[in-house]
Amino acid sequence: MSRYAATLSPLLGIMTAAARKAALGVLRDFREVSQLQVSKKGPADFVTSADKRADEVLREELSRARPDYGFLTEEGETIEGADSEHCWIIDPIDGTLNFLHSLPSFAISMALTYRGDVVCGVTYDPVLDEIFYAEKGKGAYLNDKRMRVSARVSMEEALIAAASSGFARPERERFFRETEAVSSKAAGLRSSGCASLNLSYVAAGRFDGYWERHLQAWDIAAGIVLLREAGGIVSEPNGGDKMLESGAILAANPRLHRLLAEVLRETHT
Repeated sequence: MSRYAATLSPLLGIMTAAARKAALGVLRDFREVSQLQVSKKGPADFVTSADKRADEVLREELSRARPDYGFLTEEGETIEGADSEHCWIIDPIDGTLNFLHSLPSFAISMALTYRGDVVCGVTYDPVLDEIFYAEKGKGAYLNDKRMRVSARVSMEEALIAAASSGFARPERERFFRETEAVSSKAAGLRSSGCASLNLSYVAAGRFDGYWERHLQAWDIAAGIVLLREAGGIVSEPNGGDKMLESGAILAANPRLHRLLAEVLRETHT
């Protein structure tokens, strides 16, 4: 019997099993990509292939269990399902740049939406064998333990995650202003280099807050339900709720979400 049997619904059972199956190939590819660092060609093409192989495993496993559901994936086009109300959102290797540089901080992440609302989410770190999972209304878990956001209430005690990638110059300047403002108030700034793990770490209380922009739906979908079920608040940095559309996200426990939002807002006034 799975060590997660007590906390897994059938849907989460399907998702965690798919993640673990895909992880077998991902870990094998990760061991190989470190050897490619010294090659003249470099590992970029190899990593693209690793993403695609993991994507195929995930889609095959999820389709076998729920053949009518659609897909939105990083590696493939949007696939409309016969059941138009349900859609899988999957990222076979989130943290590809880390993967490319042999940094062991990446994850397999997937979510299920129902009528556009995220109802299930799984993020699996295959290196540490940590699986974060949640279903709407049923709580959030790390492996077999219930997960909650941190209880810290002051910025001075808070460890905040932030990241930037692919920014145009004005966006970089805004991010630098924000990080300067937050770092002047918080205990520290960190980032795993992987959006889905940043969100999972906030849900688990390891990070107290996190913000980032210019993400994709597959980077954050699982984290949205993880955060909510762990007692956190997740929104856009401006307070909106269109994170999947905008790719901008702010996540924290309820007290620090308000404080962090205020600090970010003050950098633009």
